[in-house]
Amino acid sequence: MLGRVIAVANQKGGVGKTTTVINLAAYLADSGKRVLAVDVDPQGNTTTGLGIDKGLVDASIYDVLLEGELFKDALLPTEIVGLHLLPATLDLAGADVELSQMPNRELLLDGHIRTIRDRYDFVFIDCPPSLGLLTINALTAADAVMIPMQCEFFALEGLSQLLSTIDLVRERLNPRLELEGVLLTMYDARTNLAAQVAKEVRQHFNQKVYQAVIPRTVRLSEAPSHGQPILRYDPKSRGARGYQELAEEVSQHG
Repeated sequence: MLGRVIAVANQKGGVGKTTTVINLAAYLADSGKRVLAVDVDPQGNTTTGLGIDKGLVDASIYDVLLEGELFKDALLPTEIVGLHLLPATLDLAGADVELSQMPNRELLLDGHIRTIRDRYDFVFIDCPPSLGLLTINALTAADAVMIPMQCEFFALEGLSQLLSTIDLVRERLNPRLELEGVLLTMYDARTNLAAQVAKEVRQHFNQKVYQAVIPRTVRLSEAPSHGQPILRYDPKSRGARGYQELAEEVSQHG
């Protein structure tokens, strides 16, 4: 059985994409699933957040996409049993330009992921905060897109651009691509605004919004600097509970 490939995307930065990939992947692996996180963000925060020193990485996603490195040879184990990582380094910063010169440039990641997807139950791709060729590669390789959305005033603004890109990829490159779900992040229960935004998003996307909501917490933002998912850093925190609930929802769907 082939693993489910989920791109975690939003061209807005700071909405919780990387936090979601790290923690959702960790909880699913902890529950016994075989999980792969693929870091295609030049900032490489998923790589760092899973405890990998980017300076010591021999082969990264850059080497796979642009240097002919075999996908399986660039995979690294993490401290969470059952969770592997394909790391990103700063080499990736110019990759959009380099990719634009290559034949079948939108299909490169898809070709590589096909070689390993039968080994995993879930593959999560952390996309950069842009709609360039790296994100297009992720959408072309994915079965579905998860959109983390911050509970703030402009949450829905700019989303039409992402949804148009998803439609375009579905029409031209990847007919199987669907919306996996919208995840409400950085939720501050003390504000009326957060409740209002959550209500608006649920009305807009109906059943596609996860029941799990990720709260705004200091512990969640601290964990990556220690190279640990929240289930290791502070498993009793509210953020940990949010991602554990999300993992259960995703697991049922997958």
